[in-house]
Amino acid sequence: MSAASAPLGGLATRRQARAAREVLAATFPDAHCELDFRGPLELLVATVLSAQCTDERVNQVTPALFAAFPDASAYARADRAQIEELIRSLGLYRAKAAALKGIGQALTERFGGAVPATLAGLVSLPGVGRKTANVVLGNAFGIPGITVDTHVGRVARRLGWTGQTNPDKVESDLAALFPPADWVLLCHQLIFQGRRVCHARKPNCAGCALAALCPSAALCPSAAL
Repeated sequence: MSAASAPLGGLATRRQARAAREVLAATFPDAHCELDFRGPLELLVATVLSAQCTDERVNQVTPALFAAFPDASAYARADRAQIEELIRSLGLYRAKAAALKGIGQALTERFGGAVPATLAGLVSLPGVGRKTANVVLGNAFGIPGITVDTHVGRVARRLGWTGQTNPDKVESDLAALFPPADWVLLCHQLIFQGRRVCHARKPNCAGCALAALCPSAALCPSAAL
């Protein structure tokens, strides 16, 4: 499905976005981060591991990983092969193991072993970009941030909220439409929508509560964005 050919105007977009936000809240009242974690470090690690991998798969390997490496210094001291063995079933496991060891070292050396609660501090860590940083800020620290993963970007484009594919530009467009207090939960709702209804290749427009508000619904079903 391609995005609407004639994007909604400024005021129309804001009104449609508010209406869609209400529908999403009613449709997914329990929307939440689907990674299992018990604190900022566990969420940071799980989010790094989730790159090109499902949350479900990550949740299968993290209990043993978290038990073996309970704090930043444990990751810093670890032989990388130890980490690799525990996450071997995940894609890109060698690169991810290197990132986790590097994160442990950086946290130990520069942040006293604690995960920083700032965007600048988080993106300074190995393997951590804005998406990962915003996940941690919003879900571990309660600091508003917009997490633009593949689902958020796809659903936002189909709804006409952005015409961008660059995650940073999508983030900027969504930030202009919604107040910061909405950002974290909205992203969870968009992710739920993308995973459960607005699939990449075969969106379920017939079963979508947003169909009446979606400028792309008339094009459904079609190719993915």
